[in-house]
Amino acid sequence: MLNIGVLHEGFVLDHIEAGRSMEIYKYLNLDKFDCCVAIIKNARSNKMGKKDIIKIECPIDQIDLDVLGFIDHNITVNIIKDDAVVEKKRLSLPKEIKNIVKCKNPRCITSIEQELDQIFVLTDEAREIYRCKYCEEKYRRKKK
Repeated sequence: MLNIGVLHEGFVLDHIEAGRSMEIYKYLNLDKFDCCVAIIKNARSNKMGKKDIIKIECPIDQIDLDVLGFIDHNITVNIIKDDAVVEKKRLSLPKEIKNIVKCKNPRCITSIEQELDQIFVLTDEAREIYRCKYCEEKYRRKKK
């Protein structure tokens, strides 16, 4: 049995679909933070069969929860303070995402104006469809 140490302060991302932890690591830019990060891949789960878990020892306000909600809104965020879980957050699809995905429309203003933020707005929550704020190009989230 693998044993990862206790967090004194930080948060645990639980119920990550097996194999997606490195994608989340990249999207959250965790390589740019000076904090301790533990990634557990393919952990046994009664609910999911297998799952990934990420433990991060840094303040929660440093992480963009909208990115997490966009990647997988079924992830549970456990906030840890003084060695105990003080809050559990459930994620939802964010209404707007910024600089997470790029517009594929070659005529979109974001293709010409490189400094312009890539902003997508949730237009169909049931089908998880986002549209570019500028040209309304459709972006459908990929389900794995």
